[in-house]
Amino acid sequence: MKYVSLPISEVRPLPFYLAMEDYLAQHMEGEDGDYLFTWQVEHSVIYGRNQVVENEVNLDYCRENGIEVYQRKSGGGCVYADRDNLMLSFVTKEENVGFAFNRFVTMVLLVLRKMGIEATGTSHNDIMIGDKKVCGTACRKTTKGCIVHSTMLYDTNMDHMLNAITPGPEKLEKKGIQSVRQRITLLKDHTSLSLDEVKSLIRETLCQGERMLTKDEVSIIIGEINKT
Repeated sequence: MKYVSLPISEVRPLPFYLAMEDYLAQHMEGEDGDYLFTWQVEHSVIYGRNQVVENEVNLDYCRENGIEVYQRKSGGGCVYADRDNLMLSFVTKEENVGFAFNRFVTMVLLVLRKMGIEATGTSHNDIMIGDKKVCGTACRKTTKGCIVHSTMLYDTNMDHMLNAITPGPEKLEKKGIQSVRQRITLLKDHTSLSLDEVKSLIRETLCQGERMLTKDEVSIIIGEINKT
């Protein structure tokens, strides 16, 4: 699997990275042409394909606090992201969604265990440290395989996370909890590694080789965003 890099290192709007996943899914190279890349964004909320934004997102709070709101093509729940947590994208030729999920979760667990963290996966493809969630995942099929992406909670603006996403009292009651904070944990509380060191460990552990996108490819990706 190759790690995908951009020619200029800068934080881009969230739609760019989702379009980058699609571009890579259509331009996979070789028999073992799976790809992985990590990314970070400014304050953003992203909700799943089957969700109704008004039911999942506190739109007034997002507008008041400059938090962008986007919908993705994959299913799954609503997540908050900022530059203090880490997004991962896995683009694979594996056509079976279950196998793609399992492979991705296994890879993340391998990285966490190399950090000395005893993490586990769930039947919903979440990654847990103890009884708290540190990483959630979503997946969708493409014409050539699958895309799996996830949000790893290294650190985050907890006020924004708690106020921008509105899970609703019925969901909280179902899970037997009183707040979102009670069911998540931050990776920084379990490791001495910095976020940049975690990113390096992910790349060193999971990838062999690199694919650097060209400036022309970046322009194509931006062009696809502008069409939508």
